[in-house]
Amino acid sequence: MKMKKFPREQREYVISQIQQYFQEERGEELGHLASEQILDFFLKTIGPIVYNQAVDDCRVLVMDRVNALEDELYTLEQPLTTERGR
Repeated sequence: MKMKKFPREQREYVISQIQQYFQEERGEELGHLASEQILDFFLKTIGPIVYNQAVDDCRVLVMDRVNALEDELYTLEQPLTTERGR
């Protein structure tokens, strides 16, 4: 599944965070275009890894919920009587 584009506001926020990181941690001033290219590189490189991990996390959560629901359904079963007429 291909990732859809970020909304403009989110993309601009992340770009500004990249610029701030490079300034604070490396003492380098990074322009908007360079920051945008770094963002695109990381989205392309680690985006699928993060996405797949999120899908796996959701799969585990759903399976846990299904198992809990199954347990609850078993508690709703009526006991069967073995004696006739009762």
